[in-house]
Amino acid sequence: MFDHDTYISPFTWRYGSKEMREVFSEKHKRLLLRRIWVALAKAENKASIVSDEELNDLIEHQNDINIERSLEIEKEISHDLMAEIKCYAEECKIGGGIIHLGATSMDALDNMDVIRQKEALFIIEKRTKTLLKELIEKSREHISTPTMAFTHIQPAEMTTIGYRLSQSAQDIRDDLKEIIELKNTIKGKGLKGAVGTAASYKELLNESSMDYFELEKSFLKELNIEAFTVSTQTYPRKQDLRIIEALSNLASSIHKLSLDLRILQSPVIGEVSEPFGKKQVGSSAMPFKRNPINNEKIDSLSRLIASYYQTAWENPSMQILERTLDDSANRRVFIPEAFLALDEVLITAEKVIKGLSFYESARDMLIEKYGIFASSERLLMALSKKGADRQKMHETIREESLKAWKEVQEGRENPLKENLMNNKEILSYLNKSEVESLLSATSYIGYSVEMATNLFDNIEKSGILES
Repeated sequence: MFDHDTYISPFTWRYGSKEMREVFSEKHKRLLLRRIWVALAKAENKASIVSDEELNDLIEHQNDINIERSLEIEKEISHDLMAEIKCYAEECKIGGGIIHLGATSMDALDNMDVIRQKEALFIIEKRTKTLLKELIEKSREHISTPTMAFTHIQPAEMTTIGYRLSQSAQDIRDDLKEIIELKNTIKGKGLKGAVGTAASYKELLNESSMDYFELEKSFLKELNIEAFTVSTQTYPRKQDLRIIEALSNLASSIHKLSLDLRILQSPVIGEVSEPFGKKQVGSSAMPFKRNPINNEKIDSLSRLIASYYQTAWENPSMQILERTLDDSANRRVFIPEAFLALDEVLITAEKVIKGLSFYESARDMLIEKYGIFASSERLLMALSKKGADRQKMHETIREESLKAWKEVQEGRENPLKENLMNNKEILSYLNKSEVESLLSATSYIGYSVEMATNLFDNIEKSGILES
């Protein structure tokens, strides 16, 4: 229908998987709508409102969608759902007259939406589990590998690669819990009519042995969804806000991980790199460039997901009385795009984590240059335990550190170790060999290995990664 002679969304072909695009495809939408109309007809058949012949006719033509014909009708009547109903009715010579009987547009569209959202959340859940498994595996490989930690983007103390990555694993684990909870609890509108009172269904059922609540229950069981107890013309749009919040929370965690990896890939630090293809081009102007484009794409799309939160917040707060239509157009955009963007983020993040390379020589240079500053804290604690005045020793070490930092900034070798080993105040409490041992940065990693191990073990034992 569309080609490259007209505008098409990047999500049509560049971002997101075929699997996720199919969930939000026009074909799938119309198939789901027909599934809903058949479910309604089945429930009404049980209530003796729809005949067996009418129901069977709808079932027979349920999958015979004709998007071109539906769009032709829409041009004439300017109502997309009624156009699909008329298109379906043209195919159903016996049952066409009972399609959508008693329903308002949102009885079809909102239930269709929640089915799609559940399908999309299942894909997100699956990809998040895969990413988390990869992240844990990579973290375990490097769980005790020492590296410089940074606070304020300045060298701080020591950590390990595995412990650094464990922070993201913990965040993503929590986000995964939220995604699973959301998938299991989102609800459709059910059958509640034009303003949520189900008045049309009461009228239909006034001579039936089946009451309204039985009708809705039968309808929902056929679709394998639950419904809100009350609604207006739509299901509460707060649910859309919950969905975007959960998606943006997960995107936030992955954004932080990718931003860190972008910084660590900078040649100034240079201790990691994302996978880079043999024929990949880094820059059209600079042939030597190896830009972190995968992590940059992750961060770019993650920020896009977060930007949808404002619109998702405004929709429920501006649903005046029983319904206004000013949410309709934006929901057509932000709901599928948020899922497609996160789908691409997760696919790319898995590729990045699986293909991460770590460079020992770059780590060693950083530790050699800055590790001594970190281990000076260890020296301070040892001096305090020997009876030294903690505040005086803090000042002594601070003064020596500032002198050494100036030497490092001017490109000279770091003199801090030698200066501390020869400081008379320090030597009045410790001998030189003790000072030298305490200034070994690579062993100053605290309980990082144990804490990261505990986290990974808890995640794996919780069963959250199981299919």
